[in-house]
Amino acid sequence: MGFGELDQKAINTIRLLAVDATFTSNSGHPGAPMGMAPVAHVLWNNFMKFNPKNPKWLNRDRFVLSNGHGCMLQYALLHLFGYDLSLDDLKAFRSVDSKTPGHPEAHDTPGVEVTTGPLGQGVSNAVGLAIAQAHTAATFNKPDFTLVDNYTYCFLGDGCLMEGISSEASSLAGHLQLGNLICVYDDNNITIDGDTNCAFTEDVSKRYEAYGWQVLDIEKGDTDLDAMQKAFEQAKAEKNKPTIINLKTTIGYGSLQQGTHGVHGSPLKKDDIKQLKEKFGFNPEESFVVPKEVSELYGKHASEGAAAEEEWNKLLASYAEKFPKEHADLTRRLKGELPEGWEKALPVYTPADPAVASRKLSETVLSKIIDVVPELLGGSADLTGSNLTRWKQAVDFQPKSNGLGDYSGRYIRYGVREHAMGAIMNGLAAYGTIIPYGGTFLNFVSYAAGAVRLSSLSQIRCIWVATHDSIGLGEDGPTHQPVETLAHLRALPNNMVWRPADGNETSAAYYVAMTSKHTPSVLALSRQNLPQLEGSTIEKAIKGGYVLHEVEKADVTLVSTGSEVCICVDAAKYLKEKHNVNARIVSMPCFEVFDTQSKEYRLSVLPDGIPSLSVEVMSTMGWERYTHEQFGLNRFGASGAYKDVYNKFEFTPEGISKRAVATIDFWKDVPNVRSPLNRAFQQII
Repeated sequence: MGFGELDQKAINTIRLLAVDATFTSNSGHPGAPMGMAPVAHVLWNNFMKFNPKNPKWLNRDRFVLSNGHGCMLQYALLHLFGYDLSLDDLKAFRSVDSKTPGHPEAHDTPGVEVTTGPLGQGVSNAVGLAIAQAHTAATFNKPDFTLVDNYTYCFLGDGCLMEGISSEASSLAGHLQLGNLICVYDDNNITIDGDTNCAFTEDVSKRYEAYGWQVLDIEKGDTDLDAMQKAFEQAKAEKNKPTIINLKTTIGYGSLQQGTHGVHGSPLKKDDIKQLKEKFGFNPEESFVVPKEVSELYGKHASEGAAAEEEWNKLLASYAEKFPKEHADLTRRLKGELPEGWEKALPVYTPADPAVASRKLSETVLSKIIDVVPELLGGSADLTGSNLTRWKQAVDFQPKSNGLGDYSGRYIRYGVREHAMGAIMNGLAAYGTIIPYGGTFLNFVSYAAGAVRLSSLSQIRCIWVATHDSIGLGEDGPTHQPVETLAHLRALPNNMVWRPADGNETSAAYYVAMTSKHTPSVLALSRQNLPQLEGSTIEKAIKGGYVLHEVEKADVTLVSTGSEVCICVDAAKYLKEKHNVNARIVSMPCFEVFDTQSKEYRLSVLPDGIPSLSVEVMSTMGWERYTHEQFGLNRFGASGAYKDVYNKFEFTPEGISKRAVATIDFWKDVPNVRSPLNRAFQQII
């Protein structure tokens, strides 16, 4: 197709909206939007399928701005194509409570698919979105009923490519032959530190060819719209490889500072904006101008998208008649509802049942619910046999051509790529038809900290099956034994950390993780066997903390999680026999859920008048909110058989008892000992 003056006017409108918004807010990044406006225009107006009136239409094409600092490009596009984003919203760029925050946030702005900003995360999310599309299509599409055939488009920059997470995700995307993923690399040779020749001189094209991607090059990324058109056509024609378009652009195109790092992260000056608007044929005295003909051009494409959804809805109605079971499943998933009665599949235990490692208990839960919750899709970062994340009948998500599975498979072999796995799970969850889980050692969730943080910020439901949760993993030693990880993860807002003590608590952890639509969960699971506890139930554990063992005239409360709860049970017996001390026992598998309970309930679990001691083979940080004294591990662990390591650090009935007696002695002269919870309530007030 040919491009004319109207296309150029539309491109310059995008550029100037970004310029005006960053100038008005006196902050932001105008350079990338100015450089990428031409390719954005070609993509959004000529290729992307979407309906601005229904940003959640299933078969829309997904757009991810991985170089999220250039978000005014996306905001300008969303406004121009008719999403619920007004000119006033653009004028409120980067102001408190606006729909246009400083980086794209999925829950703030209609049309933003995933939260981006930390570089490399967005392109990794895009891989997740592409996997989700391929799996959903393989699951629901039927002959003559192509319900799902959307593409995922991603813009990314030098910073994204320098971050290691993008290498992890891109390598996996190439292996998986995701032909529905098309990326555009804004190759402008500029980062915050200046020209990329100071730190980034690799051949990106050769790297991506080695990953198994189709690589297309456009030398004149500022002006050659025809080349962009042809590149997208070629990208869509390639069905067995993801595509990266290496687009040579000029950052801040048209500015007096074009091509320099000065236009990367600072608004343009008044004189620069004046000459820029004159150069582009706009009135320099006016701001936030959208020519009528540009609105009409983009409105036409938006109308085409609305019509496409209308046709799709007709197809869906016919699909419902011919495939009622599949239609009901898809409709339920899109509503975010779980299958009715799914929780009945959760296993229940009694103290007569054998001791089992909680990683094995997790495997049992997965094997029980996988058939009744078909949207559950998971994998492991090359630790399947250790994480126990794969059920017996699982089919791997793989391209058919490699003979290892197919796209309908629900088990993903992530390889040794924890960080990419986390970001890919975020993309999977964002697609709308999948609940993702992923396995690794708890220690290596730290490798994925950036993605976990974005899960919480994005209000995304995904589940980390984090095994080998403590010094109890034994011989692998301090390098693998997490001591600080739970404190870090517990510090994240909107993130649940579960450390179950037995089978019922493991089932409870999965129940809450599955039913919490907008919160990620980390399940910290043991390598060593744990007994089934007297007094534990799913109903109690879903409150995050509960009284496992109550006594009359208690002298002390022992509060614990995971593998230490059963040791506290033995310690309570030892205290009674050796010291005539009455100890209550509280199990607190999840701080975050316990904190949501009523004040009355929490004080019934951790009441006034009784000194308390927490017991956990981790950093004690955070426990001071709940207990008067803390017994933990504020140092790295040790290598050896797990029982020997526990003995070394005195996590034994005798060691706990010694500290419990000391706690009682210290607090005996304090009249009316108040629960630390009361201090917390006072601070909140």
